[in-house]
Amino acid sequence: MSTPDSPELYRFTQPIVGMIWAQTNQGVIGADGGMPWQLPEDMAQFKRVTMGHPVVMGRKTWDSFPAKFRPLPGRTNIVVTRQEGWGSTPGAAGAVVLDSLDQALVEAQLSPGGNEVWVLGGGQVFAQAMDSCNVAAITVINTDVPGDTQAPALGPEWSFRGASPVKGWHTSRNGTEYRFTLWAKGETEFVAPE
Repeated sequence: MSTPDSPELYRFTQPIVGMIWAQTNQGVIGADGGMPWQLPEDMAQFKRVTMGHPVVMGRKTWDSFPAKFRPLPGRTNIVVTRQEGWGSTPGAAGAVVLDSLDQALVEAQLSPGGNEVWVLGGGQVFAQAMDSCNVAAITVINTDVPGDTQAPALGPEWSFRGASPVKGWHTSRNGTEYRFTLWAKGETEFVAPE
């Protein structure tokens, strides 16, 4: 049985390349290089979904994690950047640094846990990855806050596959309402929890 802290929405039955993010009802995913909310349950969900699988992100997303959490433990951390020489700087310690998303996705699929690859953003990386991804795990936060980065738009080839809770919202320990949603493209197969 799932709990709001660790709901089990799905178990994939085939390899996937997924995107994962949190957004407000209006689609805001970031402000000033960070997230304009505090939602511990989303962090727990992020860890549960990505643990043991490679994660792909842009340099700014990497930099947005506090230094003590870089690299994200238990995951191959792949950073895409065109900034020459960045991979040899102290700030890149623990990351596999590549200069294209295509290289990053190949590296991720060959890494431990590469049957599931998770793209973490930011906005430019999501835009580039959209055609390669077949799953989007989105936490929707029932708040309206200003931000400077919007969630990628999912086109008509994407379909809603489920949510926790099915209706309404979970309520965080800090009073924030949220729900976990899953979207998929095409014939992506998964097993929903019983």
